[in-house]
Amino acid sequence: MKIAVAQISCSLGDPEANLLKVRDFSRRAKGEVGAELIVFPEMVDTGYSMPVVRSHASDWKSGFVRGLQKVGRKLSIAIVTGVSERAGSAIYNCQVFVDAHGNIGAKYRKTHLYAVPPVEEQTCFAPGNEFATFSLGDLLFGFSICYDLRFPELYRKLATNQNVGAFVISSAWPFPRVEHFRTLALARAIENQSYVVASNRVGKDDDLWFCGSSAIIDPRGVVIAAASADREELIHANVSQELVASVRNRVESFAHRREDLYEK
Repeated sequence: MKIAVAQISCSLGDPEANLLKVRDFSRRAKGEVGAELIVFPEMVDTGYSMPVVRSHASDWKSGFVRGLQKVGRKLSIAIVTGVSERAGSAIYNCQVFVDAHGNIGAKYRKTHLYAVPPVEEQTCFAPGNEFATFSLGDLLFGFSICYDLRFPELYRKLATNQNVGAFVISSAWPFPRVEHFRTLALARAIENQSYVVASNRVGKDDDLWFCGSSAIIDPRGVVIAAASADREELIHANVSQELVASVRNRVESFAHRREDLYEK
């Protein structure tokens, strides 16, 4: 199965302009690459600024997500992207999976909020309390968003409890910690013998410059597609459940875990 990753900048506070960019990259992924799935970064609808998110976050009955569904349906391509979700008085930092028929197949609300100045996501978002997955072809994918990457427990639970073979990460990771992003993404792939499909922002929102470096990493820890640190790009690679199974069967590290010790 061919998948693509879009590394893009966003127009802060302009969901309509951002939807047009999503449409254009999705069209390229389908027409030029033949991708079945394209993954976009975090908070693509509004941009990554807490005051802007508070002003522009919407429910999914209209606006950006409705437009996203139309893009998926028209192009017959599945899409994962980071997006805001307003639900009553709460706002969530989400990922949504839209299938190639334009249906919302799954969603994930970011569980680990970046509660560090000057960003302080907890001042804007409510935390999610559940992990989430979706299937495409014969692969089971697990969601995660940006700061989640620092919490290996999430990925291990998805891999061992639900047999997830690929993690999709939508991110707005900043430049001062670019090596953290690269190293942690690689570690999550190696330790869980799973694909990591990481889409990160480029450009600037408020005082944050984003570090790109989007990548697709296979279950052996091999980087099979990689983007630059500072340009909009479309990368792509083939993924398969067969490789996941082969790597896990060769070294059965999950079976070698000492849960009796961990629980102490």
